[in-house]
Amino acid sequence: MKSFSRAALSLAVPASTLSRRISELERYVGVRLLNRSTRKVQLTEAGAVYFERCQHVVAEARVAHEELSEFAQQPKGRLRVSMPSTFATMFMPRILDEFSDQYPGIQCELNLGIQAVDLLVDPFDIVIRFGKQRDSGVIARRIGSLTLGLYASENYLARCGTPTEPIDLVQHECLRATAEQADSVWELHAGPKMEKVHVTGRLVINNVGLLRQMAALGRGIVPLSPDQGVGSVSDRPLVRILPGWTFSPIPLLALFPSRLLPAKTRVFLEFLQRKLDQASEPAHDESGSIRHSPQR
Repeated sequence: MKSFSRAALSLAVPASTLSRRISELERYVGVRLLNRSTRKVQLTEAGAVYFERCQHVVAEARVAHEELSEFAQQPKGRLRVSMPSTFATMFMPRILDEFSDQYPGIQCELNLGIQAVDLLVDPFDIVIRFGKQRDSGVIARRIGSLTLGLYASENYLARCGTPTEPIDLVQHECLRATAEQADSVWELHAGPKMEKVHVTGRLVINNVGLLRQMAALGRGIVPLSPDQGVGSVSDRPLVRILPGWTFSPIPLLALFPSRLLPAKTRVFLEFLQRKLDQASEPAHDESGSIRHSPQR
């Protein structure tokens, strides 16, 4: 039996709401679809044709909805991530290796760069960046931070001397990422103390890996994270100078276009966050002393 009441009950809406929507649809298409009386409801000829044509549309929509729900719950598909090459080189090989094993249905595409990205236009699911970002209407989540110290090679220090106070840096070659004012005034902290030093140097390179290599070759003093500093390039380790002084922590941000994250994006973000948390925990070296990975 055709009934507005039964249809409304099936759709979980009031009968008055269903009646109003049918009337609005009839006004929109410009033809009567149902003959209604107090005793029964029947399709008009036009209504029968409309119903027949719409059945497959409804079925396709139901299938699409079910597939979309499954896609949202199951982590799979292509995940496009933009991140700085230095961060990727330091942290991502092992993270990606483990992530790929745990989520075989996700295909990761990494773009290694620091160029400005418009998440509302550019085809990235997540953008990872260091430092404060301009307000672009996207969602930003802090997933860690990086604390930098100062490093130089033994060769450089033997040749040019070792700074004992931040002000001594004005007499040294300081390696910078840009020649802009922000990268030429180093703000260093030691507990409650803070010093701002205007530094100079002949080499300006917008790649941390190359800056580190130049420092290893004795070309100056460079800000690095502990992991970058204690590593070696061609068996040339660096020495931490002014060990009581550090730069302000640099926030590590994950940017994405919406709070409603697909499963592939959500599990990647959670996995990355967990691995960065683990990397920030102190570990013991073979001698039993404690060493610290870069701060989150």
